[in-house]
Amino acid sequence: MATNLEFIKSASGSSVSSLSVTDCFSDKYDVYMVSISKLDVTAQNYLDARLIDSVGVDSTTNYDYAGLELVAGATFAEKKNTGQSLWANLSYQNTGADDGVGLAMYIYNPYDSSSYTFFNSHSTSYYSASGIGYKTIGVHKVAEQITGIQFLPRSGSFDNITINVFGVK
Repeated sequence: MATNLEFIKSASGSSVSSLSVTDCFSDKYDVYMVSISKLDVTAQNYLDARLIDSVGVDSTTNYDYAGLELVAGATFAEKKNTGQSLWANLSYQNTGADDGVGLAMYIYNPYDSSSYTFFNSHSTSYYSASGIGYKTIGVHKVAEQITGIQFLPRSGSFDNITINVFGVK
């Protein structure tokens, strides 16, 4: 089954400690796809995310997530936590432009003020002479209107990042 996507908004940055895509969620769609196809970091790093509401970036402890870290040729590891200030471990990346990340994240009901916001994502990148992937799910446990999303590295900064947001028809 083919998914019909409508491009909503894009954001990109260089040498930034985070990147936000604001005013990208509305009542037009219940489901959004957020993709990152270009990401370079200053140091080996995890990719994390926070949501944006009417006040700004929500860094309160309303985020729960669970996922699998899938390292080629190694034992898979669970990455999970509750009551966090962000969704963590969406991807992991080595340094260098040739070690890029591919991430697809589906966000459910972000603009519905009577519902929690949920997501699932999957990513892949190059790590330590092999591949590494993540499959993650999560919830933002506040029923409020979410208008955007912010991505940030666990430490350091992004050398380059491009984020695209699509509505799922």
